[in-house]
Amino acid sequence: MIAVLRGAGVINEKNNWIGGKTQLVQTGDVVDRGPDSRKVMNLLMDLEKQARKAGGVVHPLLGNHEAMNIYGDLRYVSAGEYSSYKRSDSVEVRDNYFRLSVEQWKLLPSPPLVNGEFRSQWDDDHPLGWVEHRVAFSPKGEYGKWLSRHNAVIRINDILFLHGGISPKYAETSREQFNDTIRSELADFSQLKDGMTMDPLGPLWYRGLAAGSEAGLAAHVDRVLQFQGVKYIAIGHTPAPGAVSPRFGGKVLLIDVGLSKLYGNTPACLVVENGKMMAWSRGRLFDLPAEGVDPSAYYQSVGIQKASVVDEDEPVKQIH
Repeated sequence: MIAVLRGAGVINEKNNWIGGKTQLVQTGDVVDRGPDSRKVMNLLMDLEKQARKAGGVVHPLLGNHEAMNIYGDLRYVSAGEYSSYKRSDSVEVRDNYFRLSVEQWKLLPSPPLVNGEFRSQWDDDHPLGWVEHRVAFSPKGEYGKWLSRHNAVIRINDILFLHGGISPKYAETSREQFNDTIRSELADFSQLKDGMTMDPLGPLWYRGLAAGSEAGLAAHVDRVLQFQGVKYIAIGHTPAPGAVSPRFGGKVLLIDVGLSKLYGNTPACLVVENGKMMAWSRGRLFDLPAEGVDPSAYYQSVGIQKASVVDEDEPVKQIH
């Protein structure tokens, strides 16, 4: 991420903001992609403040993985991630949490048998750093409080930015409705069931714009563009390793390029200057194909045959 931000000219060698009035959009899923999520979030938090002073804006959007970490679906949290939250007193912190849990279990109609074997398994399921991680993502925690302010969908000039995509179910849902609903559900987990945040067709999870039939969804894309008053939709969520990838004649831009090591560590990003759509890739700027132009020559120029999407997770089935 640092390499891309430096290459795009918005931070310097000390990782400080030099982008002036630039608007930086990060479309979510900075967590669950390795052991350095905290470093990424801390960098974004610093850059938010620095950009604001310079007249710019940093827009960290909510992805499905940010939401999952808030409401407690931790399937994708790595051992290294938990380890990054460890402190010198983590053993004591975990022991205290276990004791509190035991007192709560005693109130259950059928409490578990708490013995040595149970505790050993519980420790495996709650590695050192787990408690601190959960506190950090709580409503009053460092990251939970920060993330709760974020939007899921924003518009900048002629571009709509969001994490997953807009499905036909939500074709005429306003940005305010998206943001207010998801923010409300993440503040009150009782609203999550059958809500927008966890909906496979919701803006944090929908993959149709990245992987669905272009012919079958062309009219839908035009409908969304018209309703939102934009010319383009830029989405993350579904990795298209290797390059910023246009779909639907350039109206939809896949900007998750597989930035993390998990997906290829590709240094690339979307750059828009004075309305001109470009991709920064491998140290150079490339013009994106004009609307309706075959992207083959563009893919060849950035060194790939064609970007293929990766389906890397599925909606949560249960709240923990």
